[in-house]
Amino acid sequence: MQNQLHTIATDRGTLTGLISPHGSCEFLGIPFATADRLENPVDISSWDDNYQATAYGPICPQTPGMLEMALNMDASQMKEDCLNLNVFTPRTPTEGMALPVLVWIHGGAYTNGAGSVAWYHGASLASRETIVVTINYRLGPLGFLGDGNYGTLDMLSALRWVQRNISVFGGNSNNVTIFGQSAGGSAVVSLLASPEINGLVHKAWAMSPSIGQLRDKPRAIELEKQFVALAGFKTLADVKSMSVEDILATQQTQMTSPTKAFDFYSPTAGGASLSTDILGAAARSAIPLVIGTNRDENKLWSTFDESIINADIARWEEYTEEIFGVRAQQAQDTYKALRPGESVGGLMSAVSTDTGFRQPAQRLCESRVVNDTPTWMYWFTWPSPAFGGVIGCCHALDIPFAFDNLDAEGVQMMTGDGAERAAIADRFASEIVAFAAHGHPSWSQFNADDRPTLVIDVVTQLAHDPESEIRVLYS
Repeated sequence: MQNQLHTIATDRGTLTGLISPHGSCEFLGIPFATADRLENPVDISSWDDNYQATAYGPICPQTPGMLEMALNMDASQMKEDCLNLNVFTPRTPTEGMALPVLVWIHGGAYTNGAGSVAWYHGASLASRETIVVTINYRLGPLGFLGDGNYGTLDMLSALRWVQRNISVFGGNSNNVTIFGQSAGGSAVVSLLASPEINGLVHKAWAMSPSIGQLRDKPRAIELEKQFVALAGFKTLADVKSMSVEDILATQQTQMTSPTKAFDFYSPTAGGASLSTDILGAAARSAIPLVIGTNRDENKLWSTFDESIINADIARWEEYTEEIFGVRAQQAQDTYKALRPGESVGGLMSAVSTDTGFRQPAQRLCESRVVNDTPTWMYWFTWPSPAFGGVIGCCHALDIPFAFDNLDAEGVQMMTGDGAERAAIADRFASEIVAFAAHGHPSWSQFNADDRPTLVIDVVTQLAHDPESEIRVLYS
């Protein structure tokens, strides 16, 4: 059965979207801003009459990453004019619906991804009586070269579009929640540090935020100079004359440089529209925040990394000494006890999961508690049986559960087809929607005493300070 069309009449022009066989609606590829290269976005306040929002718009120029290739992301529609968004509604919209709004900021290390990826299709979440918006923003050097924070400004522009327009799609502009994963999760955190966020966003949910990617201005300028030199130029202005192909080629060259934080392109503290102390400002933000990580984040990469797969005991000991110093032996004993049966590479991956994701999330929660700002923490622990179980509960595994999109393209490749998945997805998606609707999920706020944490798995339950033995290694 083909989708039917539905047209909305507004004072900014009519707009036509799709009605699915189930009665939900989707309005795709709506431009929200224009932007010249390395310039701030300019908001689009209206659209051509009878705008056909029936197909996804162009995505930001990029070299698709591992996950994007696995999901068959259409890289043929890449254009610099990529600032568009998609709106999903539970039924044909009316202004009187006034439903909570969820705005998704995709991940991809600030170099990959798009709001149109199949895993982010918003119909299932919208069916729970929300309006779901997925956005594009500029990536790589086009979005985050130097301290201009152009990609961040794009996100803010999209949020302004939501404020101006979401009511005609049935959304409540006074009840907007941003949520995102990985780079999108750290983008959520960074937006809490923007003075421009007031009035645009009312709640925030960060999934596996790559907090370590956030950088300061000296680092941004250092990387800008490196990029310009690699491109064979002397000034940033010269980059404006480069072809997109040359920009992407230079990006790929720069990304082979040694780095621990993978911060080549990311929001910059003290840059445009962001505080000089992103994490400090995010900790002080009164906007309610849910933050969580996956048990085996780094297995997405380490499982296929020969240097980790083939690591021996000597390398494990050396690795723990590099990170924990005099606590190395304690760390080795603790990880072996809490990860029984793990290979040496698996133990190293567990440590890198903590250093890269889980412990920075814990520190942010602790800082928010000190500032008495409402915060909740969860931990997604369901291990995938895919690939013989070697990926565990890896980075990005939670996305189709959060969207309740278990039937989306590529999901079964990562999750298998087990029947237990449905209840996990229902619970995760329900928590996100409850938070968007009411300002709090179902479990207790985080505090520094017993550290309540919702553990999401086949059996989802509240735990208090799970794996405290590992946490104290980092305190």
